[in-house]
Amino acid sequence: MTSTWAEPSNTATALLLLGRGSDPATERGVECPGDLPAPSDPDLVARAAAAKAALGTKVFVLGHHYQRDEVIQFADVTGDSFKLAREAAARPDAEYIIFCGVHFMAESADILTSDAQKVILPDLAAGCSMADMAVLSQVETAWDVLTELGVAADTVPVTYMNSSADIKGFVGRRGGVVCTSSNAKRALDWAFEQGSKVLFLPDQHLGRNTAVLEMGFSLDDCVLYDPHKPNGGLTAEQLRDAKMILWRGHCSVHGRFTLDSVNDVRERVPGVNVLVHPECRHEVVNAADQVGSTEYIIKTIEAAPAGSAWAVGTELNLVRRLALAHPDKQIMFLDKAVCYCSTMNRIDLPHLVWALEELVAGRVVNQITVDPDTAHHARVALDQMLALPGA
Repeated sequence: MTSTWAEPSNTATALLLLGRGSDPATERGVECPGDLPAPSDPDLVARAAAAKAALGTKVFVLGHHYQRDEVIQFADVTGDSFKLAREAAARPDAEYIIFCGVHFMAESADILTSDAQKVILPDLAAGCSMADMAVLSQVETAWDVLTELGVAADTVPVTYMNSSADIKGFVGRRGGVVCTSSNAKRALDWAFEQGSKVLFLPDQHLGRNTAVLEMGFSLDDCVLYDPHKPNGGLTAEQLRDAKMILWRGHCSVHGRFTLDSVNDVRERVPGVNVLVHPECRHEVVNAADQVGSTEYIIKTIEAAPAGSAWAVGTELNLVRRLALAHPDKQIMFLDKAVCYCSTMNRIDLPHLVWALEELVAGRVVNQITVDPDTAHHARVALDQMLALPGA
C-alpha cells in the first residue's frame, strides 16, 4: 500500500532548519575545528560507513527518535534520551559514545558511563531550548524564595530528564528525583510522600498535565513560577498554598500545537485519532484521544489497525518516519506547518562524518564532560528515579 503521508507546508524557519538558508545573527556555535564536509558531498554516506567500520567496537552511535533519517541510519541504537544514556552505560567496552541528540542527553550519558568512556556531541550547538529555560542560578534564587517563606523544607524538587546536569545535581542535593514523560506520575507520587509540595522543573506542561489529569489535582493547585520576575511573579500566599510550583519552561516543538490544530484535523479527517505528547499544552492534551511519551506514541502507532487515521502531536522527523513505516495507516502531523526540533537538527550527516573521521585520526572532538561533584548528585537523583516503584 502506498504511504498516505503528506508533508506539512514549509516555512522560512523550517527551510533554515533544513539547511536551505542561514541566519548569521542567531546561529551560534556551529563552526567545527578542522574541515567540516559540505552537505553536498556525494560521498558522505560512504565516508560515514567507512569511518564507523574503521572504529569498529570502539565507537557506539546513539540516535534520538527526533534525529534526521540521514543520521539515524548510522545509529546502533535509537530511542528516547534516557534509554539511550542507559544503552551507553551498558556498553562499557565502547571507548567512544557518539550521541546524536542534544546537550543534556550527552550529559546524562557522561554521568551514567564510566570514566574511561568519552561522550561526543557532533555539534555543540545542539542544545535544548527547554533545558536552557532553567538556569542553575535562577533555580537557586527560587529555592531561596521558598526558604525565606519557610516552605522549602516541605518542598521536593522534581526535574524532568530534559534538564541540564546542573539542575539534576541541584535536585539530587536537595533530596529530589528525576522523571521522564512516562514515569512522571510515579515520581510525583513519591515526591508527595516526602513533602507537601513540589517544585517541578523545567517543563510546566508535563508537570501540570500529570498533576491534573493523572493525580486529581486542580488547576488551582498549580502556580507558574517565572524566573524573570521577583518571587517568580507570585505572592507569598500563592507560593504557600500551591501544591505544584511549575517552572515557566516548555518545549518549543510541543508547545506550538494548539486546540485549533486539534479541532481543524477533526474537521478535515472524520474519525481521526489525536495522539500527543504530554509536553503539549493542557488544553491540547485535554482534547486529544491518547497521550503518552515518545515510546508510547511509537508503540500505539505500531499496534493500531490498518486503515486507521492518526494525527500525531510530536516532532516531525519521528512522525514522518512512522508514516513511512506504516503505509497501511493514515498518519499525519497534527500541525499544518513543518516543525522540527531545531537544535536536534543541528546534528546532520556532515557533523557525524566529521566526528567519526576525527576519531579515526586519533582526535577526540566535542567531548561532553560533567564535573565530578555535579555528576555525583545528578546520579543520586537519577538513581532515585530508578528506585521508584514499578521502575
